Amino acid sequence: MNQPVLVVIGHGMVSHYFLEQLAERQLHTQYQIIVFGEEEYPAYDRVHLSEYFSGRTAGSLSLAEEGFFPRTGIELRTGQQITAIDPRAKTVTDAAGNTLHYDQLVLATGSYAFVPPIPGHDRPGCLVYRTLSDLDAISRQASRSTTGVVIGGGLLGLEAANALLQSGLETHVVEFSPRLMAVQLDNDGASMLQKKISALGVRVHTARQTVEITDGEQRQHKLCFTDGTELETDLVLFSAGIRPRDELAASAGLEKGPRGGIVIDDYCQTSDPSISAIGECALWQGKIFGLVAPGYQMARCLADRLAEKATAFTGADMSTKLKLLGVEVASVGDAHGATPGSQSYQWIDGPGQIYKKIVVSEDGKTLLGAVLVGDSSDYSDLLQRMLNAIPLPANPESLILPVSEGGAPAGVGVALLPESAQICSCHNVSKGDISDAVRGGCTDMNALKSCTRAGTGCGGCVPLLKQVMEHELEALGVEVKKDICSHFAWSRQELYHLIRVNNIRTFDALIRQYGHGRGCEICRPLAASLLASCWNDYVLQPQHVSLQDTNDRFLGNIQKDGTYSVVPRIPAGEITPAGLITLGQVAQRYNLYTKITGGQRVDLFGARLEQLPAIWQELLEAGFETGHAYGKSLRTVKSCVGSTWCRYGVQDSTALAIRLEDRYKGLRSPHKIKMAVSGCTRECAEAQGKDIGVIATDKGWNLYVCGNGGMKPRHADLFASDLDTDTLIRVIDRTLMFYLRTADRLQRTSSWLDNMDGGVDYLRQVILEDSLGLAETLDQEMQQIIDTYQCEWQTTLDDPRSRQLFRAFINSDQPDEAVVMVPERGQIRPAEPSEKPGVAVTEEPADEWVTVGRLDDIPPDTGRAARLGRQQIAVFRLGEEQPEVYALDNLEPGSGANVLARGLLGDDDGIPLVISPLYKKRLRLTDGISPDDSTVRVRCWPVRVENGMISVQRRPVSVSPPQTALPVS
Repeated sequence: MNQPVLVVIGHGMVSHYFLEQLAERQLHTQYQIIVFGEEEYPAYDRVHLSEYFSGRTAGSLSLAEEGFFPRTGIELRTGQQITAIDPRAKTVTDAAGNTLHYDQLVLATGSYAFVPPIPGHDRPGCLVYRTLSDLDAISRQASRSTTGVVIGGGLLGLEAANALLQSGLETHVVEFSPRLMAVQLDNDGASMLQKKISALGVRVHTARQTVEITDGEQRQHKLCFTDGTELETDLVLFSAGIRPRDELAASAGLEKGPRGGIVIDDYCQTSDPSISAIGECALWQGKIFGLVAPGYQMARCLADRLAEKATAFTGADMSTKLKLLGVEVASVGDAHGATPGSQSYQWIDGPGQIYKKIVVSEDGKTLLGAVLVGDSSDYSDLLQRMLNAIPLPANPESLILPVSEGGAPAGVGVALLPESAQICSCHNVSKGDISDAVRGGCTDMNALKSCTRAGTGCGGCVPLLKQVMEHELEALGVEVKKDICSHFAWSRQELYHLIRVNNIRTFDALIRQYGHGRGCEICRPLAASLLASCWNDYVLQPQHVSLQDTNDRFLGNIQKDGTYSVVPRIPAGEITPAGLITLGQVAQRYNLYTKITGGQRVDLFGARLEQLPAIWQELLEAGFETGHAYGKSLRTVKSCVGSTWCRYGVQDSTALAIRLEDRYKGLRSPHKIKMAVSGCTRECAEAQGKDIGVIATDKGWNLYVCGNGGMKPRHADLFASDLDTDTLIRVIDRTLMFYLRTADRLQRTSSWLDNMDGGVDYLRQVILEDSLGLAETLDQEMQQIIDTYQCEWQTTLDDPRSRQLFRAFINSDQPDEAVVMVPERGQIRPAEPSEKPGVAVTEEPADEWVTVGRLDDIPPDTGRAARLGRQQIAVFRLGEEQPEVYALDNLEPGSGANVLARGLLGDDDGIPLVISPLYKKRLRLTDGISPDDSTVRVRCWPVRVENGMISVQRRPVSVSPPQTALPVS
């Protein structure tokens, strides 16, 4: 008996997912399935299409698992276009005139890029961004272009802009509406997005309507706008929306919508009972769904119907989370607040360029929508609250306000999610499905993904997926380890005690005994902090230097342009006129921006790496010392003038503040610490908002602990009253040392106390009553830190080997040309990208090998910058006895700063990585690609080492396939 024939027209993402669903239901054994694909390629991942411009191949984008078609017997005919459907005869006809009978026909023809009928839209070099063939055409045009314009500022338009930027073009986006991503974002969110992508070098032109494209004077094309302005470009890329591919359906007499689209019912059936439609060509209740997840949902519903299981398509949530030009963007539900009576809360972090908004119901009990720009970490939580109508907290704004550093976010809590809650929308995986898989033995993320497919689509659900897995494991009585990272199966507290008890002095000894691998951006700085807390060694000793993040490695806070701030210690804000004059002279001599801080210090900004030793030499000679503004350590002890000058002062607050700052200035801690001393209860030093706050009374001192300022201020707790000075200092000693021993990584004192069982009463028992018998030990440990203090800058200047770390390049004394300052308000500031002059690049021999320095110039497990002709590269050395050497571009992706060489080195499952110093992007040393986001990448350069000299070839290697490092012979 012949099998019925199922014909599928179109082989895109939704079509291939439909084929997988058919195979999953064993329908490939019941039907003869024939698929027609118009393109020469099998289905590929259109979501990550822009990666094609950064080296990803068509093959790597393919969605067809190797062996899928032979195994299932499904026949795929690529490069064959169907030109006609005859519903009466139940046949389809291809472009060659061949006909094929069908019993069931599925239209998965997708959509096409809409090109506005602008005069000149069909000029050579005016292209669309839709298929791999389109991308090949764009690449050819881009190779002979310097400027590109994208017409359309929606999701696809910004993806297209990323493609042009990846191709090295000056990139413009022209959008008809007043804002970018008008469908997904509100005005404020779109404004923040525009600022962020403009900072990356993309020039945005909103509220511009193109009326004609003509010959340009300097470029191939000229865009003429309705407001009379013009823009010249070499390449025009249309991304002004999509239109459903419904022409076959129309010729077959199937019902269409007034504005296009093949009308389907709840079971994806068209007006012909033998023909179905799924994906972007289908119109359900007047809606076209332009995201892949709704298409997948249609595919599942249709596969169920063919398997005689009725599952209705009931619409789809259009919430989305993505990364555009490296900027995190998310939209949830009713993002515009269109629901009558709805209210909204907004939070804007201007310096951090983050915008968050939630829309809630009139009664404030239900979340209706959200917009997130710059930080989408709250997306999963907000989406689940919206989808499952989970009641909101009494203060809904807490969902988007930042928590105290080290504190716990106000998440929904997976326990509140119903079993039916959809965790993965791409593959329709519910919380119940995940719980069943965990109970069935999937106890790690890899096993869970393999079993359920959750997290293998867009990846947006992975954080929530992990929470559900851990919640289920805990419910089963399985201990969920809170390891600091994949390299150490220990908490911070446990590592602290292992170091202290076993007298471990180096990271190499620690990871050899209690961990594995090379470490990472989490455990290496953590170990550096723990070793300093325990032994207080010089942080730039050879065995410690590779552990330090860029701030501690170069003893200064790195700024967004790769320069550093210089912050000398000014205890209690007390400074001599001579000291003030010195600061002014240094700032003037090195052209530094100066600012008086809220912590009673003077910050000097804009110092180049190579200038730091000379600047600090002058400051040390004038009597200053390092202010530790770069470390997780004591920052300042703020004070008023106290009884010395003030008529209300009852104690000498300045003298106590100086004593406290001198005592604790060498302390390395889980997070930064701030203190203050007020000379009376008028509290001019704001002591009750500090980690350690002291207020004078006529009987002594009142001690307050564990407060902080910031976005979520916490009032400090009154810990003890009317203490004499010696007792006060002894109590502070013990409190700080107990915090060092027991706090989590990067946990502020405020959240440390909030998370402590028993709270401040328990802390009083430990510190004031010595309930744990630790008092003597805590005293001794604090005294050791005090006795071993050193000014790290003084030690550095006395050590020629350490001074060498501050050379900008190992083979050149030429300053970094990317550091450009412009005048503002009588001082200077870093130049914006548009304010920087262009750098002329000359052609150089591509295959030439160039010696860039000695292997000994680079300490083990660190990187140094080098010049390769007019290029800047970052050269990294892994290991000491048999080192491996790698070279990448020195430009950190997305930052515009040449600082990658200053990043931390580590590994991920044995693959060596560098973690960029500014924005903590992880890049593989083997190929320059981020394991977290393959659109983030830099070039990788061939390296060889002979007789201790490092040579680099001028021609960068291809990023695919990965390159193996060359070990030193």
